[in-house]
Amino acid sequence: MAESNIAELRQLSDTEINDQICSIRRNLFDLRFEQATRQLANSHRFKEARVKLAQLLTVQNERLRSSKSSAS
Repeated sequence: MAESNIAELRQLSDTEINDQICSIRRNLFDLRFEQATRQLANSHRFKEARVKLAQLLTVQNERLRSSKSSAS
């Protein structure tokens, strides 16, 4: 399941990846705020958001490294 998700993320454009990264970071901020005010009902959303963010950052870093290596 994780492999297909990564494959889907690799098909996104750079701007889509950046948009999703910003969105997930905002979502994590909101989740932390809800947890601090004791309004958070589903704490498992933290892990889901962190995993998705890590996958997006990995794809982004892969692209940066490949573009740097091809430029050299």
